[in-house]
Amino acid sequence: MEESATQEEIPGGSPSAGPSRSLVSVAGLVAGATLLSKGIGFVRQALIAAVYGSGPEYSAFGVAYILPGFLLILLGGINGPFHSAIVSVLKKQRDRDREDAAAWLESISTLVGCLLLLVSLGLWWGADWVVRLNAPGASPEVHALAAAQLRIMAPLALLSGWIGIGFGALNAAEHYALPALSPLISSLAVIGILVTLGWTGIPTLLAWGVLIGAIAQWLAQIPLQMRLGLGRPRLRFEWGSPQVRAVGLLMLPAVISSGMIHINVYVDLFFASFVPGDRTIGNLGYAQLLVQTPLGILSNMVLVPLMPLYAQLAGDGSRWPELRQRIRQGLMLTAIVTLPLSMLLVALAEPIVQVAYQRGRFTPEVTQEVAALLMAYGLGMTGYLLRDVLVRIFYALEDGATPLRISSMAIGLNALLDFLFLQAFGAPGIALATAGVNLIAVIGLGIRLHQRLPGIPWREMGQALLPLLGSTVLAGGLSHWLWRQMRPLELLGSPLLTAVIGAGLAAGLGLSLFAAGALYLRIPEVEWAAARLRKRVGRWGSQWASRN
Repeated sequence: MEESATQEEIPGGSPSAGPSRSLVSVAGLVAGATLLSKGIGFVRQALIAAVYGSGPEYSAFGVAYILPGFLLILLGGINGPFHSAIVSVLKKQRDRDREDAAAWLESISTLVGCLLLLVSLGLWWGADWVVRLNAPGASPEVHALAAAQLRIMAPLALLSGWIGIGFGALNAAEHYALPALSPLISSLAVIGILVTLGWTGIPTLLAWGVLIGAIAQWLAQIPLQMRLGLGRPRLRFEWGSPQVRAVGLLMLPAVISSGMIHINVYVDLFFASFVPGDRTIGNLGYAQLLVQTPLGILSNMVLVPLMPLYAQLAGDGSRWPELRQRIRQGLMLTAIVTLPLSMLLVALAEPIVQVAYQRGRFTPEVTQEVAALLMAYGLGMTGYLLRDVLVRIFYALEDGATPLRISSMAIGLNALLDFLFLQAFGAPGIALATAGVNLIAVIGLGIRLHQRLPGIPWREMGQALLPLLGSTVLAGGLSHWLWRQMRPLELLGSPLLTAVIGAGLAAGLGLSLFAAGALYLRIPEVEWAAARLRKRVGRWGSQWASRN
């Protein structure tokens, strides 16, 4: 599965020796694995929507999952602080300290395990208090169900730390497929639980499925880690080693910083609990999944191959010119791939939600509510991922303090905007507040990075992206217009078929116009991607011709 070293042209820069695997090959591998995982995750969510709709059961799960899910994403997710810290330290030190890698990784796992075991016990013991704090406006039925499910999922705190450490070790060793496929295991566990026992009406099935999936995710990493000499599940207390200290110094502010980013999710749900009815919390979860599915794929495509490279180039300053070009590459590619997806989520929110969820207990009325939230979240998609890229650049520079300060300020701003926008726009105001906070965070991180690393071509990027943003708005408007024309047709008397065909044609029109505009603007990253695609298609054509 591994590939030999390659040379890769940096868009807007000069040829540079790539890492042991080219960015394109790693991005392709990660994209394929992540796409499969997200596809199964989408099936899981569609099954949940059919079984639970937007009723109190799913809202209770949403409340219960706030802290365990926050820890699983924060600590156990790819590109999370545990993953980023392990990659940064292991990528810089593993070649000269290979024999010590297992020892300090086992020590980190032991230290993290001891700390997170206390967190798990605290979640189990204080479940009622945690639910009351998370959703003070929830009904007694939702509160009771949420507390029961939180106790079941409390061990996720412990498992998340071990999963994140394993992801970082495997990625630093240039094994990308298993971490990218790992969420598939969790989704299959939930699907299996719902398919086999969903008919029983047991309200805690989702919580058991998530717990079983997390246990399976952790166990799946262990054999490969042991084979690569990256430690095994055993206690080791060498907490004073230089590598453990280096990871701790980077990890602690990174956890706090990323944690504060995720605290914004808690803030959103806190305000959502006061919206009349028990549906808003569940609706936010459905809309967030439709945004997070493509965002997760794109995040892994961009950050997984670039994070080890950023860590290498940020070393002693001698390779900072190349680092600046790679930063431009990461930011530009992030904007180029997220803008058209953001356009589609805003322009075609209603048919997307209809096709994804509208069946069983998920009614057309709920579709309209979730579509409004999806449009608001779609507006902030580009800012969300740009912020993630900038945060990882600071981690590569071993600066966790800057993201921490900006994230701290963002929490207060998010609470203020939630309060104001909820009054003005209703439930979609919560999603609009999130988009606004992400944009402000991007601006703050960019200003600080310019001060820390002068010479990044910000003006060039802005001059390229502003007209691209204009063409995106035009393409989105025409795409939405085409969908509105097709919506009343009722093709073959089927609203679902109308949504599939109408949204497909409208999306095709929007993406074609976006691609034409991007090529017309002659952005280096777009021309580079188009050249790579033409080369790949030509290679496939030659292979097909030779076989026939």
